Amino acid sequence: MSKRIPESELIINPDGSIYHLNLKPEHLASTIIAVGDPERVAKISKYFDSIEFEITKREFVTHTGYYQGKRITVISTGMGTDNIEIFMTELDALVNIDLETRLPKEKHTSLDIIRIGTSGSMRQEIPAGSMLASAYGVGLDTLMTFYTTSYTSLEKQVGKAIQESLQIGFTPYCIQGSDKLLKLLGEGLIIGNTATCPGFFGPQGREVRLKPAIPDIIEKLSTINVDGFQMTNFEMETAGYYAMGRLLGHEVLSLNAIVANRVTQEFASNSYEIVDELIQHTLKKIAE
Repeated sequence: MSKRIPESELIINPDGSIYHLNLKPEHLASTIIAVGDPERVAKISKYFDSIEFEITKREFVTHTGYYQGKRITVISTGMGTDNIEIFMTELDALVNIDLETRLPKEKHTSLDIIRIGTSGSMRQEIPAGSMLASAYGVGLDTLMTFYTTSYTSLEKQVGKAIQESLQIGFTPYCIQGSDKLLKLLGEGLIIGNTATCPGFFGPQGREVRLKPAIPDIIEKLSTINVDGFQMTNFEMETAGYYAMGRLLGHEVLSLNAIVANRVTQEFASNSYEIVDELIQHTLKKIAE
């Protein structure tokens, strides 16, 4: 028999909505587009034929509506895998836990979750202006230290190779994204493997006033080759999405608008246009 989840472990608001997202199950479509920037939600929902629901709480802005007959929810998450852990856990609770009885449902519901975000390339041949789908995410954060999951042989090898290259005190986690969503959305995009960092500056090798502990992290990551597996780009959420998706049983794919090339030190002057192109590509593929 399933164990009831205590009030302290899963917090429900007085109106019956989930604590951080402020959503009820009926507010959520089975296809979800996730973005970091709250302002990006409206840049996606402006293409909808209709919007049936809108709400804002903290950094979580939600619009649910229809695009060419397909019901879609767009939600902003803020930055970092700590937010993604909250986001994924509460999304899962909305569809897989009875919020009144606090018991897990007997039938599991799997969501399609697509991240649309910006990213920096660590390879000269992937210029700013590119669009990339992440086959794998590699977490340089420690989120998976607090969860138990299983890894394939390749994923273990990649994590160990990166640990040895960077000489860090923990093993990064490597997780494959959704093959189903990659086949649906990856057509015409570069297919890459994405490093998820626990920060924007030092963890990605940027020096402003503080000197990074691993100043050559780009060179070290870009030269790793495990049976043809190579790293392509940096950002701050993908691996967290993929790890939580695997644990919770959801299909997750990260799509990246490459707005900077860290090798050539180029930043795209039309970054908003690149993101918009990726948004339109994603909506078109979802609706097919």
